Amino acid sequence: METSRQTEQQQAAERRREELLRAADRVVLREGPDASMNAIAAEAGITKPILYRHFGDKSGLYRALAERHTDALVASLRDALDTPTGRRERVEAALDTYLAAIEARPQVYRFLMHPAEDSRAPERDFEVGRHSAPLLRRLGEELAQVVDERVDLGPGGALLARTWGHGIVGMMHAAGDWWLRERPCSRAELVQSLADLLWGRLAAAADRLGGPGL
Repeated sequence: METSRQTEQQQAAERRREELLRAADRVVLREGPDASMNAIAAEAGITKPILYRHFGDKSGLYRALAERHTDALVASLRDALDTPTGRRERVEAALDTYLAAIEARPQVYRFLMHPAEDSRAPERDFEVGRHSAPLLRRLGEELAQVVDERVDLGPGGALLARTWGHGIVGMMHAAGDWWLRERPCSRAELVQSLADLLWGRLAAAADRLGGPGL
């Protein structure tokens, strides 16, 4: 009985946590980097202390939101790279998936990657953009694993895969950030340009899995 009660309490806490994350998402979609803990608590119909109780501290909610969106992006990138097409098409699909994600939810992207314009605002009680480096590192490691699993890079291939993974993520982030701000070309044109830049040794490498490869 005690174990059953504990399980029910844990499930209820997880459901409540998910409700609070959805409320936070709504605020972020409206306000981007200007989203505050006060606004998120108000959206959820609770006070800030209750919000902290669920997420530990000021940055706990931010980390939970960051993980939520990073998990979704990583899953989408893996799906793109698992599409049964040629390697060039998979590279283009992965690039397009990332750019489509930041284009579809620019306020979420700015919340995760950029601090608010006025960090001295009276309700500024946690630092958005603070965890962008860990998010990019995680994406780099995830992409490195995909490359290492699918492409035979020869001796030292694991290190090269990590180098490429982090390099590609850095390129996508920098180019996507510039493109989202200035919109100098279409998304399709940017995808083609970035794929052209990548298309060198990757094109010549052998496949590990015997299929079309990365």
